[in-house]
Amino acid sequence: MPTYVARVSLFDGRTLRTKQGILVEGDRIAWVGAHARAPRSAAAADEVDGRGRTLTPGLIDCHVHLCFDGTADFAREAREMASVAAATVKAVRNAARTLEHGVTTVRDLGGRGDAAIQVGRAVEAGTLSGPRILAAGQALTVTGGHGHNVGIAREVDGPDAVRKAVREEIRAGATAIKLIATGGVLTPGIRAEMTAFTPEELEAAVGEAHTWGCVVGAHAIGPEGIIQAVEAGVDSIEHGSLLTAEGARLMRERGAYHVPTISAIRGMVEHPDEVPAYAVEKATMLSDAAREAFRRSMRAGVPIACGTDAGTPFNPHGNTPTEIVRMVDWGLSPLRALRAATSSAAELLRLPAVGTIQVGAAADLCLYEGDPVDDIRRILAPLLVMKSGEVVVRAVP
Repeated sequence: MPTYVARVSLFDGRTLRTKQGILVEGDRIAWVGAHARAPRSAAAADEVDGRGRTLTPGLIDCHVHLCFDGTADFAREAREMASVAAATVKAVRNAARTLEHGVTTVRDLGGRGDAAIQVGRAVEAGTLSGPRILAAGQALTVTGGHGHNVGIAREVDGPDAVRKAVREEIRAGATAIKLIATGGVLTPGIRAEMTAFTPEELEAAVGEAHTWGCVVGAHAIGPEGIIQAVEAGVDSIEHGSLLTAEGARLMRERGAYHVPTISAIRGMVEHPDEVPAYAVEKATMLSDAAREAFRRSMRAGVPIACGTDAGTPFNPHGNTPTEIVRMVDWGLSPLRALRAATSSAAELLRLPAVGTIQVGAAADLCLYEGDPVDDIRRILAPLLVMKSGEVVVRAVP
């Protein structure tokens, strides 16, 4: 049965308008406009009262790890994950949790084997409940590099080997590619800011991925690694904690997105007695710098997309609304933060049918009490979640 949301304030992914109506037929948006001009077919639809409420597109999270649960010790969880099958079980559960929080699209940037790929295929086929999933399969790292110890990254060296690894991940079903261009917080014994891949390796990986139409995200914390990744043509910089003015300028010029993953840092620094000491030490060292790097992106006009790094310590799946609140806490306006989690994220992921509310777009919708632009914390409690026209959460008559 069609659904009609009446008399609602509408954030369409870019701007906010009042007294609107949205008609959903099947898995698509059939009509959008002033409620007073609603088509006759709206009268026969299941009506949802939007008065005093705001409708947004379904949220998009550009950085998750569905195989991990957000436990305190990421490396220990990885060691205890006995097989790809075990990882898949976790990914199934975490996909469902993600969707319940209003997140209708995610990009998984590294998991055990092809677990996230297979879960994404099952969601697309209607077998499982979850967001649509762009999955990178396994991330690519240098020998001994960040991520090699947790089973979510394959170690490759040299342009030819990197190029082959990209092809093999795509053959396995990857719809995105993840490159680990620097050290990281959750790998012991490796400085977070160290530069990993050479420029030639990065260029080989990006060129191959783009040939196949895959978006490339680069884990990059250190300033040199960020610049090398952007110069190689990556589509997004994940974390970017030590981004310099030069790096921000280059990102703006090249159109590279910043995915700040504030929740990953906060999850560790706010639980110093539970997260392993080596990770807390590195996260604490980066915390203030990451906040300034985010503000540097804003000032420079770098496009920003929402990503949580969900699955890392104390960073549970479905945490995307909290990430939006945290971006506002770090200085982004509520309207820009909402764009980062809708239209901007969709542009990064090259998904024109999601992230906006317009005729013909996928019927991915979230309804909130009040106005999140006025009080961003309202984004934490959706009253209605719809994905491809199917109601997932409904707390309104």
